[in-house]
Amino acid sequence: MSDQVIVIYGEELAKYGFPNRHPFGTDRHDVFMNELNESPNEAYFIRRLSRLAERDEIERFHTSDYVDRVIELSAIGSGYLDAGDTPAYPGVYEAASHAVGGTLNALTAIMEGEIPRAFIPIGGLHHAARNSAAGFCVFNDCGVAIEVAMSVYGLERVAYVDIDAHHGDGVFYGFEEDPRALFADIHEDGRFLYPGTGARSETGRGPAEGTKLNIPMQPGSDDQAFLEAWSEVEAYIESSEPQLILLNAGADSLAGDPITHLEYSENAHGHAAARLRQFADRFCEGRILGMGGGGYNRVNLARAWTRVVESFADPTVSNF
Repeated sequence: MSDQVIVIYGEELAKYGFPNRHPFGTDRHDVFMNELNESPNEAYFIRRLSRLAERDEIERFHTSDYVDRVIELSAIGSGYLDAGDTPAYPGVYEAASHAVGGTLNALTAIMEGEIPRAFIPIGGLHHAARNSAAGFCVFNDCGVAIEVAMSVYGLERVAYVDIDAHHGDGVFYGFEEDPRALFADIHEDGRFLYPGTGARSETGRGPAEGTKLNIPMQPGSDDQAFLEAWSEVEAYIESSEPQLILLNAGADSLAGDPITHLEYSENAHGHAAARLRQFADRFCEGRILGMGGGGYNRVNLARAWTRVVESFADPTVSNF
């Protein structure tokens, strides 16, 4: 039986992307939406526009000084927001604010009991640190959502699950000492891929020691390797009993991505989404929020993200 899923979209959200043939271009949004429109479950998808995040919402995760820097370089329209991966362009502050605002629109609908499932394609910007951009990510909408879930809605166990090929370092280090932020990340081994973090030994610090799970994968890992790693994530979620699940569904872990070396099929994303939807129904009153994350092969991202939304709507469909 299918259930409704909110899908955040919009022209302003689509503007988050970088010029000059950058891998993270502005076409990613429309490529996904076109694929989604062809889904047999299309009638169950409730489309909702993104919105600008307020500055105080962004600063739940980011420092005021860093937000000032983004505003300044956005007005100038040039320069870099980090060491060279994340260029500024005219309006980047507003575009990045729509990614945060869109994620928060989804979170509000979920937490206030409207529809417990949602997905935002241009979100999951998991590299941005509290005080800087990183890896194509200006503002970390994942981090903002976790902060809002804990501080505004009072949740004590928020599970962030990341299957993007790159380690979600901005989220990990942003909450490394917070035991309320549960973290499970399957990613290409940092010895071979940016950002070089996410070793098995990184399990949290201080009061959060043992609350984080990092699973580095060898280049060339396929669906079978993913399933073996995924069993650890399921055991982790089972033991944690979260109150909300966030999924970073980065599609750069599929075979054929131009900047990574994993070889999953879209079935991995469908399986992860379906299983997490089932855990959300058990532990979280159904509450689950998916975010697009990375993905630079347009066919891959369109199909993988569509499978995520379809699996949120109907978790009984077999994905393998």
